[in-house]
Amino acid sequence: MRHAQVTTSEMPKNGWRTIRRVAPYLWPADQPWVKHRVVLAVIALFVAKFVAVGTPFFYKAAVDALAGEGQSAAWMLGAGAVGLTVAYGVARLMNVGFQQLRDVIFARVAQRALRSLALTTFRHIHAMSMRYHITRKTGGLSRIIERGVKGVEFLLRFLLFSIGPLVLELLMIGIILWVLFDIWYLAVVMGVIAAYVAFTFKVTEWRVRLRKEMNDQDTDANQKAVDSLLNFETVKYFGAEGREAMRYDAAMAGYERAALQTSYSLAFLNFGQSFLITGGLVAVMVMAALGVQSGAMTVGDFVMVNAYMIQITMPLNFLGTVYREIRQSLVDMGEMFELLEQPPDVEDKKDAHVLKVKGASVRLEAVDFGYDSKRPILKGVTLDVPAGQTVAVVGPSGSGKSTIGRLLFRFYDVQSGAVLIDGQDVRDVTQESLHAMIGVVPQDTVLFNDTVGYNIGYGRDGASQAEIEEAARAAQIHDFIVSLPDGYETTVGERGLKLSGGEKQRVGIARTLLKNPPILLLDEATSALDTQTERDIQGALAKAAEGRTVITIAHRLSTIADADRIVVLEEGQVVEEGSHAELLARQGRYAGLWQRQAREQDEVAA
Repeated sequence: MRHAQVTTSEMPKNGWRTIRRVAPYLWPADQPWVKHRVVLAVIALFVAKFVAVGTPFFYKAAVDALAGEGQSAAWMLGAGAVGLTVAYGVARLMNVGFQQLRDVIFARVAQRALRSLALTTFRHIHAMSMRYHITRKTGGLSRIIERGVKGVEFLLRFLLFSIGPLVLELLMIGIILWVLFDIWYLAVVMGVIAAYVAFTFKVTEWRVRLRKEMNDQDTDANQKAVDSLLNFETVKYFGAEGREAMRYDAAMAGYERAALQTSYSLAFLNFGQSFLITGGLVAVMVMAALGVQSGAMTVGDFVMVNAYMIQITMPLNFLGTVYREIRQSLVDMGEMFELLEQPPDVEDKKDAHVLKVKGASVRLEAVDFGYDSKRPILKGVTLDVPAGQTVAVVGPSGSGKSTIGRLLFRFYDVQSGAVLIDGQDVRDVTQESLHAMIGVVPQDTVLFNDTVGYNIGYGRDGASQAEIEEAARAAQIHDFIVSLPDGYETTVGERGLKLSGGEKQRVGIARTLLKNPPILLLDEATSALDTQTERDIQGALAKAAEGRTVITIAHRLSTIADADRIVVLEEGQVVEEGSHAELLARQGRYAGLWQRQAREQDEVAA
């Protein structure tokens, strides 16, 4: 994983950069209520810390009152030991109360920041080009968002309400010990804290590396287990149960070694922290005990010093965990912000206008394009699709047929030449208006894990149930849907796996019909189906094509014989074009493809 490669030396620079990116969400110029809540939360924080630092004074006064020493009871509200004890309890309760009030006030600010960041990232990912998405794993993208948002939540809470308050509290306690007793108390406390922090950070860095190794071993073992179970039949066929068990055990042995090292390092960290804190505590308490023996201090002073030292140790115990989590949060957030900083390959021009479609003619004009600059796909392709006509594009695999559809939808920009709709270059219009004018029925229709009605209705936001059913009838799938136990409320499963290939394609056609675009792109819409299902679907496709400009990208030539014009692509160039009859009469490339497919169909039939 990428974040594991970030070194400690990179952290300060990248960490401050990430914090600067988060800061505007805590102090937005256009939302005063956020600023008000941040200020109130900080005030509650300061009050809580002042109460926390003052609480041991009540404890000291109560002890002195009981011991009959000093004048603590006199200056502490003139109360007796019982009153001072109650005041001590009230002060502790106030400390907790103001901390909770701080969290309540700040919660809305934090959640707004999380929601805003998550939405910004989500929108940005959808704005990224097809080139970006085909090179990234969807699971990896979702993990970047998830980890980044969680990192923001952790950073806001612990950096603002743990590290900052801890520093403030330590500083206040150190000043109190210095003013009330001696500068040596401050020196010892500061020395112990410095040693504790240095030790904790150093060992935590070591433990992060060990933890990564343990996680890698755990992932390896898990992958072997899942892979073995997914290939259960293969394991049985080859009698390899023992072999698989040995592979899994070897992976688990690596995890065991790494887990033991992690446990040992945790024990070392805990003991080292305890040694430093206990040493500092004993040193300060010995100084206080000597002060009591000499008469310079009271028993209450001794108790107060102890209370302050315990008050210091409690938050320090979590420092290692907080440091590690903040460090990881900064890395995770850095990944998310790096994603946000990546510009899309395809963007609207500043002066882009809305696409205005009258006849919906399509033209590719001397188009050159390649996904890789070293490997051209289309080489000077010129293609005319008159308004209202159906033009089929055929050719062998790799000839560039599907690429034409991607360029029309502007998933990519041409390297030279132009793609025009009614004479308008698609690069000069907004992507939103372009996409609204083109309907696509792909080779494999992918459905959302929702109802059939929702998937058809996805074609047009806000479509009524009557309009959804009308589109389903046009796609010849209405009768099938109403025969289902739940009708249009039937859930189709993940990626539509509960439906057959033909049923999914009909849902896809219905969805496109509901969108009602003037331009229709059929991208090998039936090539993944068996012959009988393909024939059944043809009627729905013919209905969808009525009154529209249609570009059909086809593998099976029998499906496009009725097209107004057929264009044959080979190695990214147009080698033939004409009607079905004209191309057969020429006895060229198309005729060869037609005869080959006819022979294959005859062999299958035989």
